[in-house]
Amino acid sequence: MAKRVRIEINKQGVRDLLLSREVAADIDRRAGKVAAAAGPGFVVKSNNTSERHRAVVVTDTHEARRAEAKDRALTRAIDAGR
Repeated sequence: MAKRVRIEINKQGVRDLLLSREVAADIDRRAGKVAAAAGPGFVVKSNNTSERHRAVVVTDTHEARRAEAKDRALTRAIDAGR
């Protein structure tokens, strides 16, 4: 029978990684791809919290809101961020 493996997470290291410029740039790049794939009227909003960088793609125009409500444009575009 195999021995148990103990993993100890470096919390400060993980926090530093989540707040790094490289991770923020990757998150923003991925969100930008999703917004572009969704079509006109979708924009990226991003910010840093005390724990991580985050980005969301939101509708900015009435036409974009309609495209999401009727055709699920943003929902269909999610794979562009992979």
